[in-house]
Amino acid sequence: LLSRRCERESAARPPACAEPPARSHMSSASSSSFFIDPVVAHSPRQKKRQAPRSDTPPTESRGLGDRFVPQRSAMDLDVSNFELTRGSRDGHGGVNASPAKEEYKKVLAAKLFGGSATNKVLSFNAKPPPPREDHQSSLRVLFTRNRDAGLLPKKYSRHIPQAPERILDAPELLDDYYLNLLDWNERNVLAVALGDSIYLWNASDGSIQQLMQTSGDNSHVTSLAWVQDGPGGEGRYMAVGTSDHTVQIWDVQRLKQVRSMHGHRARVSSLSWNGPLLSSGGRDSVVMQHDVRVADHKVGTLRGHAQEVCGLKWSPSGTQLASGGNDNILNLWDDRYTSSANGVCDQPLLRLEQHRAAVKALAWCPWQRHLLASGGGTADRMIRFWNSSTGACLNAVDTHSQVCALQWAKHDRELVSSHGYSHNQLILWKYPSMVKVAELTGHTSRVLHMAQSPDGTTVVTAAADETLRFWKILSGGEASKKERAAAKESILNSMTIR
Repeated sequence: LLSRRCERESAARPPACAEPPARSHMSSASSSSFFIDPVVAHSPRQKKRQAPRSDTPPTESRGLGDRFVPQRSAMDLDVSNFELTRGSRDGHGGVNASPAKEEYKKVLAAKLFGGSATNKVLSFNAKPPPPREDHQSSLRVLFTRNRDAGLLPKKYSRHIPQAPERILDAPELLDDYYLNLLDWNERNVLAVALGDSIYLWNASDGSIQQLMQTSGDNSHVTSLAWVQDGPGGEGRYMAVGTSDHTVQIWDVQRLKQVRSMHGHRARVSSLSWNGPLLSSGGRDSVVMQHDVRVADHKVGTLRGHAQEVCGLKWSPSGTQLASGGNDNILNLWDDRYTSSANGVCDQPLLRLEQHRAAVKALAWCPWQRHLLASGGGTADRMIRFWNSSTGACLNAVDTHSQVCALQWAKHDRELVSSHGYSHNQLILWKYPSMVKVAELTGHTSRVLHMAQSPDGTTVVTAAADETLRFWKILSGGEASKKERAAAKESILNSMTIR
């Protein structure tokens, strides 16, 4: 066997001078290595081959890790990131993408990002820029944040007329900031004081009648207020304050004065009802409490102001009385201390001194307890919101104009303010953001008084230009929506043939 093997090896070995045959895909020597002699493979005398020793000292391991778990210290992350984020390549030698594909990517980026060049969707180092106002796709807004979105005027679906619905003449309306000469009751009757007389305008049928006229020389009406004493009693009685220091009670149905109450030493410029209890504020800087059910009507005196009391409002719950004066002071009184028998109360529950001008405009929120809005005069021009239980100022807004009157919307979170010098406008505010929903102009002089209709859709303003203007700018709640829907349906039905 050994002799035959040697003969085969000698026959297969080429001569020393002969050139090696050309390789096609694999040489004969390499191809012969794939065949193993079974005798040699199973020979017990075959020894293991040892690698030749090298004189070169071994090199230290570089810590490249194994083939499955690489080490981050041995990786070049910058080069990897560059290769991953560079332009797309095809599989033919690294040639750039086609011009058509690049054009498609540009058009897609313009549609998604509004034409601005950007490669980032998420940013971790800084906040993303605010979206453009004229962006064409909402996808851009999903990855951006506008920090000033709450300060921008918001668009409302409700139509707000910019012109008054009706204008009435009001001759001899006194141009006096400290008086209160306008009120609207639950029976849809509007009362306005013109000089020495009070006129009643019925908004349902448009009829007008004169209620009273003062008798004294140079006497005039300085304040009026409808009584609000429960169902069936609204609109029958009215309290009237005059310049001759008296408070009168009138029966509107009989057009007759039923009572006259004295106690003030100067004109009575503000009135407010709390059931059978009537509060009156005057130029003598005191607030008097009258119980109209008893003969001795005077049940208390509140002394907390140094000048004329021009603003007076009871809270809807009847537990707190707010009084504003020409001394820039806003006082809050508790009902438990306002009706002591012929007593005098010198200490209000809260004394608020943040205003810098006369505080005439007062309005209690009808849908949130302990929320009071107050407005200051020309030197202040601020609308402030108070927590009446703690005295904390919740918010303050500079209106840049004298605040004459305030009215909360009955059905929405909105507030209407009327102003004097220097813009003579009405402003509809959204609460609590205090964004201007609408700004209405039309009066040529300061808008001194304001009242709200019983359905909560209209406010009427009385200005020193001797006009009454009716603004239908409030929603009116669900009842008003149903009425508008019914009116629209009737109009559509009238346009059909059958």
